[in-house]
Amino acid sequence: MKTLCLKRILRARTACVVAAALVVASASAAELWIGAATTSITPDKPVALDGHRGLRISTKVESPITATMLALESRDGDKVLDQAVIVSCDIVAIREGIQEKVREKVKPRLPDLDISKLFLNATHTHNAPVTVEGRYTLPDNGIMRPAEYAEFMTSRVADAVVESWHKRRVGKVAWAQSQAVVAQNRRATYADGTARMYGATNTANFRGLEGCEDHNLDVLCFWNRQKKLIATAINVPCPAQEAEGGLLLHADFWHPVREMLHKRHGKDLLVLGWAGAGGDQTSHLMYGKAADERMRKLRGLTRREEVARRIVAGWEDAYEYARKDIRNDAVLCHCVKEIELPHRKVTESEVAEARKEAARFAGDPAQRWNYRWHQGVVERYEAQHAGTEGPHKMELHVVRLGDVAIATNEFELFTDYGVQMKARSPAVQTFVIQLAAGSYGYLPTERAVRGGHYSAVIQSSRVGPDGGQELVERTVEVINELWKPVTKQP
Repeated sequence: MKTLCLKRILRARTACVVAAALVVASASAAELWIGAATTSITPDKPVALDGHRGLRISTKVESPITATMLALESRDGDKVLDQAVIVSCDIVAIREGIQEKVREKVKPRLPDLDISKLFLNATHTHNAPVTVEGRYTLPDNGIMRPAEYAEFMTSRVADAVVESWHKRRVGKVAWAQSQAVVAQNRRATYADGTARMYGATNTANFRGLEGCEDHNLDVLCFWNRQKKLIATAINVPCPAQEAEGGLLLHADFWHPVREMLHKRHGKDLLVLGWAGAGGDQTSHLMYGKAADERMRKLRGLTRREEVARRIVAGWEDAYEYARKDIRNDAVLCHCVKEIELPHRKVTESEVAEARKEAARFAGDPAQRWNYRWHQGVVERYEAQHAGTEGPHKMELHVVRLGDVAIATNEFELFTDYGVQMKARSPAVQTFVIQLAAGSYGYLPTERAVRGGHYSAVIQSSRVGPDGGQELVERTVEVINELWKPVTKQP
């Protein structure tokens, strides 16, 4: 299945520009077909929770975790111009094999869908199940194992993808932008030039937060032919990890976002959470906590509800004006391209430290995560010196929908890179979706690598700043191709 998808991706490398020209040229006659569905991917047994070094077994479901899918197709009469199926999942990341499993299960059931144009993204809640074996040493009984959960989850997602595809009807779309103060850079910098994720800020040697923040809230809204709002996608440049810990299973701040929108716009409204470039961001406060706590008490809100309140307020503002410019003939063009990014090189000092730390954890089954974290650096160094490493191959999706560009990557991408993409994009609005179609760790900036600490050290990052810049260049290149003017033939 993977080989087949890669062949399709390689064919798409030469077909993207041609497809864009055909779609743009046919825009005046095209209709946008829209389908949407959602499904619970909440396990019915305790599970290992992803996102931490130590093992956590869930004790209770605090809120459901869901997968929500949006199926888009552009048609000129009976002719299909292009397609896209986007699936937002309340999990930490789309680990290796998960997207492939979904595609494998969907393909025989939807022969009219180009399966390479289906992709998944994660909201990055740290209170969702582990989906791959081997990350932790798990108890033998009493839990749903990662492989079992992965089978359950991908079957549920595949069923809902099929449902969304069969629900496709002629519809309309609008886009708008507002702001919501959600993200705060989580890397504190100090007088000695170092940085620290979640580092203390109330100290004399604190000098500031390392990078920028993006408070733009990008919104897509979809209506059916009867003018009923059926789905919305919300792009927030911040991961959903306000809770980040504990033993409860939940969707973090996306659950109260959905509940608030359902109260105002009906329980049938489907909400896709898209995490923008936010590898160095958090919704936790790095300073000003006392004032925030006081205001939350006055409002009677938890911290997750407060974040949701801000997102919904921004969404309502965007929605008010999106309704003034609803389109029924928006161009849809979806380019899938395999790009190559250079691996970050492991230095002699880095591998020496990694060997020492791996040896320290090797004999303790409870420290499996930490052992693998360091041992992975040793294995990378050996492949690097054996000449067997090669570049990292990433599946890039760029979707043009009217005046909107949607671009994916599989990293916890530092915000600076997303800002570059947005600033250089010819689209009116550019949505950057991280943690899509794979999971390959943090992608830090040069400044972060100099500062060090978790998220920027070699153990956290398999692709470094040179690869990050290459990702920006290739993404902008594809977006530009989809915005090239079309010369009409005489």
